[in-house]
Amino acid sequence: MKKTTSVFILTPLCLLPPFTALAADSSDTTTTSESTLLVSKQQRSGLSELDTPAAVSVVDGNDLRNSTPQVNLSESLGSVPGLQIQNRQNYAQDLQMSVRGFGSRSTFGVRGLRIYVDGIPATMPDGQGQTSNVDINSIGKVEVLRGPYSALYGNASGGVINIDSESGTEPATLQAGTYYGSYGSWRNSLKASGATGDGTHAGDVNYSISGSRFTTHGFRDHSGTQKSLGNGKLGVRIDDVSTLTLMFNSVSIDANDPGGLTEDEWKANPRQSPRGDQFNTRKYLDQTQLGLRYQRQMSDNDELTMMVWGGERHTTQYQSIPAIYQADARHSGGVIVLERKYQGIDTRWKHEGQLGSVPVTLTGGIDYETMTERRQGFQNFNTVNGVTELGEKGEQRRNEKNQMWNLDPYLQTSWSLTPKWTLDAGLRYSTVNFDSKDYYITTGNGDDSGSERYHKLLPMGSLNYAATDAWNLYVSAGRGFETPTINELSYRSLTATDTGLNLGLKPATSDTFELGSKTRIGNGLLTAAIFQTNTDNELIVSASQYGRAVYTNAGKTRRRGAELSFDQQFGMDWRLKMAWTLLDATYRNDTCGNNCSAGNRLPGIARNMGYASLEWAPEQGWHAGADIRYMSDIQANDANTAEAPSYTVVGLNSGYRFNWSSWSLDLFGRVDNLFDRQYVGAVIVNESNGRYFEPAPGRNWGAGATLTYSFE
Repeated sequence: MKKTTSVFILTPLCLLPPFTALAADSSDTTTTSESTLLVSKQQRSGLSELDTPAAVSVVDGNDLRNSTPQVNLSESLGSVPGLQIQNRQNYAQDLQMSVRGFGSRSTFGVRGLRIYVDGIPATMPDGQGQTSNVDINSIGKVEVLRGPYSALYGNASGGVINIDSESGTEPATLQAGTYYGSYGSWRNSLKASGATGDGTHAGDVNYSISGSRFTTHGFRDHSGTQKSLGNGKLGVRIDDVSTLTLMFNSVSIDANDPGGLTEDEWKANPRQSPRGDQFNTRKYLDQTQLGLRYQRQMSDNDELTMMVWGGERHTTQYQSIPAIYQADARHSGGVIVLERKYQGIDTRWKHEGQLGSVPVTLTGGIDYETMTERRQGFQNFNTVNGVTELGEKGEQRRNEKNQMWNLDPYLQTSWSLTPKWTLDAGLRYSTVNFDSKDYYITTGNGDDSGSERYHKLLPMGSLNYAATDAWNLYVSAGRGFETPTINELSYRSLTATDTGLNLGLKPATSDTFELGSKTRIGNGLLTAAIFQTNTDNELIVSASQYGRAVYTNAGKTRRRGAELSFDQQFGMDWRLKMAWTLLDATYRNDTCGNNCSAGNRLPGIARNMGYASLEWAPEQGWHAGADIRYMSDIQANDANTAEAPSYTVVGLNSGYRFNWSSWSLDLFGRVDNLFDRQYVGAVIVNESNGRYFEPAPGRNWGAGATLTYSFE
């Protein structure tokens, strides 16, 4: 504890301005039509990191693509403090992502965070999300919002990740890319973009369309994957005051699932997949979605934005559950079949005016989202002539229809009290409704139908002081909440007689306080923040048996920490990035028994994370870069009896850019985990069989090329 306490004493020193000449900030506060974040401090190019009174990081799409495989967001977001993003080496389960510890407990997909792709939520109304449809090849920017401001996004908004695709500009370009790496990994992509006009006249059109194909044998046994991804955006200037933008996205994945390993299995052979081979565990996923955004400048001071979207997602997943356990009438089987249809509408009005002599910005709107899910379960085996064949779809064991919706009116204001002081405040009243109809009712398996509705008023406020044109200090506070997902509501007991939804579960409610500083230094930005989040009714697993995971509320938890980041460009072609995160996340009482005693660390969360990279990137000729990443040990269960050890890994890349006439060619190569460190890449929290560990690859390499033609 002494070490942690000293950090909190020393961290405020980082909030003082450095003894360096501070450059004037040139950011424009005009609202961008591309950003969907409800933050008032924006500029034409997107969210302003300096002026927004919150912990926010903006990563440019070109940085995500620079000498990388362009397959996973985990490749390039290590420079964002507070964001723990880990590659499971398992494309059947998605990335593992958490912001300040929110989302760390997810065993699959992403929960506890709100994710948006071109304004369309990748997080469903119950709080469960995914990143499999993100096309790195066409990303314009990624905005990561942490802390109290996140509460303005409603349910499961412990953090917000907003991903915007590129918009086409003149001249038109055609780009082809390829990448080949270790373990038979191939990615091929094609992108076309362009525009007619500059977007300011009626009839001007911009477009960007991208497609890619990724295949790999996988680092681990039984982890081969095929993934096809398409993304498109078409914008039209209707008249002088209105625009219309159409978004399209489609993804198809066929992935084997290697599963987790015990500690002994990991140390003996990190590449093995004993249950994957035995049960042929795998996942098939297809998702398609469309979105339409309409924006109209109603007057010099008023703007209307309407966003509608809809999509379908089909998933079939085979799990490694022994046939003997599925004999119990309560068991839902080892094959999951999901069919989801989701849609929503978000209508927003923004007004800029004055109250007396005080400039005021007011943003209000209403967000409505729905999802209908048909969930079925089947045995993962067939018995033919007395012989059991594993990994085959068998008899039905589950059949239900789940419906979810949320209705959220919201209001946000920004008051420029003086040239130095700005007050921001916001409210969101979130209503989340669950309804489940059980169609599989047999002897020993009763009716699990039921419904529940949650309400919560989510306030947020911040005060910003501009000490100079290039140095801002802020303090903020807010309340957020996280409802149980439909999976967590499914069962209230392990017994056959106690059926129905787990309606005793309560939403987890969090209060966050944050103090931060942002300083512009030349062509760079230094940010620092200290924070504390107190949570009531944390959601955890109380028991897991017979294929049922029963959840409960764990009482009080506390997350407190500090974040530092520094992004500096110098010497024209050099760029340095550094980030460090301290996060002390613990249980504060014993309400859930010995498994999570007071003082135990929350599992899945690293106490310390560090990142540094140095890049030399001239416009043409040779380029090179190096990065180093540190992750401290991570507890794997609530009892803190198993942990993934800390690790440090180093990556190197180099390449050459050719530019001639209308053509450009970028050739590059890279080596990751340069010193061949054996470590755990991700942890499956509270895995009931002790198979917590998903190993990361040793030293691995890759090479790629990007060819671009500009129709000038």
